Amino acid sequence: MTTVDAVGTVRAQLEDLSQTAIRCADTLAEPVGQYSRLVIDTFERNGRLLFCGNGGSAATVEHIATEYVIRFKRQREPLPAIALTAGSAQLTAAANDFGYESVFMRAIGAFGRSGDLLVLHSTSGDSANLLAAAGEAASLRIATVALLGESGGRLAPLVDLPIQVPSTDTARIQEIHLAIEHSVADIVDAHFAAGAEPK
Repeated sequence: MTTVDAVGTVRAQLEDLSQTAIRCADTLAEPVGQYSRLVIDTFERNGRLLFCGNGGSAATVEHIATEYVIRFKRQREPLPAIALTAGSAQLTAAANDFGYESVFMRAIGAFGRSGDLLVLHSTSGDSANLLAAAGEAASLRIATVALLGESGGRLAPLVDLPIQVPSTDTARIQEIHLAIEHSVADIVDAHFAAGAEPK
């Protein structure tokens, strides 16, 4: 039985995360800044944020939607953000009746409207339900942002703003996605806490 070097493993993981974050700071600051402007514009037009993702990405989008509805760091009015992953009855009914690839498409058809912003999270960019969601958003003239891994998959060319983390490691990609979302939430928080209330 081999003994795992726990300290060395933790150090290596954190160093890899740090190096990935530095690469992202160099390459993604501009598109993430653009993403933050889209979020602010969406709220100022009385639109809503809609989020979707699978697995670990589902957990991330529920976390981030909560930051907008409740607050991130500052006192401000609540902002309308919906994680389309949050209703287990709705998700399982859609999957059972129409197939799992339709679960987000159905919710976007129900809740989405022109002027909203759909944010899709995927490490692969190839999940059938996210591809269908992007197509439904396009048909409703809903703007789209996707947080993706290095390749972008088939989803990247289907969205208005793909943000591709320069990594192929699922854990690293998800960690950076959360850091990106926290950066955007901080910018949006500061904007609306400063007195520019959503209309």
